[in-house]
Amino acid sequence: MQITRRAFAATSLALMATPSLAQTRPIVIAHRGASGERPEHTLLAYQRAIDQGADFIEPDLVVTRDGHLVVRHENEISGTTDVAGRAEFTGRRTTKLIDGETLEGWFAEDFTLAELKTLRARERLPQLRPDSAKFDGREAIPTFQEVLDLTRARKVGVYPEMKHPSFLAQAGLPIDGRLAEALKANGLDSATAPVFVQCFEAEPLR
Repeated sequence: MQITRRAFAATSLALMATPSLAQTRPIVIAHRGASGERPEHTLLAYQRAIDQGADFIEPDLVVTRDGHLVVRHENEISGTTDVAGRAEFTGRRTTKLIDGETLEGWFAEDFTLAELKTLRARERLPQLRPDSAKFDGREAIPTFQEVLDLTRARKVGVYPEMKHPSFLAQAGLPIDGRLAEALKANGLDSATAPVFVQCFEAEPLR
């Protein structure tokens, strides 16, 4: 659904005129963590964002070959890890059609969790974010459970996004049920839990 700028402004004014909402402090959502200062979707980035006052951290979720939820902006991982320089994984490079787009690279669903954990995270846009790139190689790819453990320890909410659910379902790795199970296992399946779930596809949200 699209909303015009004029309609958005009118809606915002209407919300501000509602006393109960006008007095509510806006929440701060750290998209991919402090992604301008630390490599995105790493525990370092999330911790930095929490230190800066974030109320929620936002992990993007993909699935490993053996069914684990891990945190990457996309399932193609060459831009955010050192996989392209790892000789043992040269043969994993492939081409896939994902949501109508042909992509070449290395994909999370072709690796087990143990294999992904040997990779090191790096800054996706080093020329734009040189301060973040200074932290390249310090972190592994986090699991969603590791992120949930961090949010519990630091008392903040979590705002997970399911990435490419139709593609993953066709690959035999449906993501929506795995996310629901993870939230339930961590006591985050109630209406009052500090969780927002997002996705560009409507059916997985249902």
